[in-house]
Amino acid sequence: MRKASHCHHEDCLSRFYARSLNLVQRAFRSAFVVICLFSPCLLVAQVDREALAREEAEDYFLRWLDEDVVYIIADEERTVFENLTTIDEKEQFIEQFWFRRDPNPVTAQNEFKEEHYRRLAYTSERFSTGKPGWKTDRGRVYIIHGPPYEIEAHPTGGQHTRSMREGGGRTSTYPFEVWRYRRIEGLGDDIVLEFVDKTLTGEYRLALLPDEKDALLYLPRAGPTLAEELGLASKSDRPFFNPENRENYPGMIQSVRDNPFLRYETFAKVQGPKEIKYKDLKGMVEIDVGYDTLPLTVEAHYFRLNKGQVLVPVTFQLQNKNLTFQMGHGAHVARVAVYGVVTSLSKRVITEFEDDLTLSYRGDAFEAGLLQESVYQKILSLESGMRYKLDLVVKDLNSEQVGVVSRGLVPPKYTDEGIQASPFIFSSHIQLLQEVPDQDEMFVVGDVKIRPNIKKEFTQDLPLGVYLQLYNVEIDQTSFTPSLAVTCQILRNGSPVSSVTGSSDESVQFFSYDRVVLIRQFNLTGLQPGNYEIRFNVHDRISDERIELNDSFKLVKSKGMSKTG
Repeated sequence: MRKASHCHHEDCLSRFYARSLNLVQRAFRSAFVVICLFSPCLLVAQVDREALAREEAEDYFLRWLDEDVVYIIADEERTVFENLTTIDEKEQFIEQFWFRRDPNPVTAQNEFKEEHYRRLAYTSERFSTGKPGWKTDRGRVYIIHGPPYEIEAHPTGGQHTRSMREGGGRTSTYPFEVWRYRRIEGLGDDIVLEFVDKTLTGEYRLALLPDEKDALLYLPRAGPTLAEELGLASKSDRPFFNPENRENYPGMIQSVRDNPFLRYETFAKVQGPKEIKYKDLKGMVEIDVGYDTLPLTVEAHYFRLNKGQVLVPVTFQLQNKNLTFQMGHGAHVARVAVYGVVTSLSKRVITEFEDDLTLSYRGDAFEAGLLQESVYQKILSLESGMRYKLDLVVKDLNSEQVGVVSRGLVPPKYTDEGIQASPFIFSSHIQLLQEVPDQDEMFVVGDVKIRPNIKKEFTQDLPLGVYLQLYNVEIDQTSFTPSLAVTCQILRNGSPVSSVTGSSDESVQFFSYDRVVLIRQFNLTGLQPGNYEIRFNVHDRISDERIELNDSFKLVKSKGMSKTG
């Protein structure tokens, strides 16, 4: 077991500060107990205020989702927003939502957002009846597409002379409006929409067909078309009642847009949200959005660095058989260029990195090398509780093949309360270093060099190593060590096939007041190929807190040497 390395003087100071901090904490806890005993109403009031604030925040987010942006938010965006759990995440999402629609992000004003809320206010003033204006069909279309260039209003209905597109003749109509748009993206030019008030309550509904405004439509021989007046057709022959007769109805001149399928398409699309300018929202929450011709596997791990930052090793893996090797100086050589950029939700560049990788095999080692994987890692430092996007491009310089991955990075917001843990890193190659490197090095976390097996596939001839970190573990104030009981199990179909129980001395590789590092290695000899689960149960015997951690891996048949490099 390794402790943090300090000189004697620094160790004394650390112990002094630890004891001082402990005394302050005890004094604070005593004072807090006194306050609670004598002023319980203050504590209750504080809890009530916090609960009220959370409730008000949830009400605001619910109104924003189901009222403010209900017609302009895409289904993918809604799904992402509904899966967010914290107030900070939702506020960041809303900020990014408007940014992605801003026609000119350089200016301080967001013209899209301002116009959207102007439309909301207009619909409330203009279209409200028995329901809010934004809930009406006219309000919905107005919010999504804005004002039409022309509105033909018939607020009282009455006598109406049909155009020849409708069959001519005269009839009596319900109140209706005709809205004309010069262009609607996704639908085309010269879009005509009709809204009809069949209930005479002021609520105009979007009509699928122009016949819907005809108040005499279902009365025999009432409101005849020109063909019906001349005895060339009956009312039952109209396309409204007999769609197959659309092209054969006498005297009716119809355009392509009168096709019922196009009318259905217009009816549906005009009520849906517009396509947004950028299509990268899924990259915030989904892994491996896509790649081109060079397949990549990418994984990110998250370790608490300090109160506000998280260490994020981003690892990608390539199959050597997908690379192109060329002969040079008696060796088979593959050359790979790497470029990556991390951006915030507001498109601000957080960091960029690039590197050149070279793989070289001589003689008989080449055939074995093709069966191996090449692993590259970049260690980032990001703010906790924020959302980022990683764009990674890898190019095989010999073949010009390119692999591209766009994915989200979401460093967790570790707190100071309760025992917490990092994700597992699986590896067959774990090396303890003599000291912590002065600079960030690939595969090095603290004083441990660990090459992640991000596919989580192992063979029987290699050990399975697990690395993880624990936070908020209590330290004994006399021995300045943690006291942990750690049980590790490998399970298949829910049943243990291997189990190891140990104490702090056997399980802990490193500890400090900030973190405890656990490393375990398992011998897989004797296990059959298949899917397995690994489970850690950790008991902090000082605080009496427990945490259970689990992840899965796959055991495959050995195909020879399978080391990463």
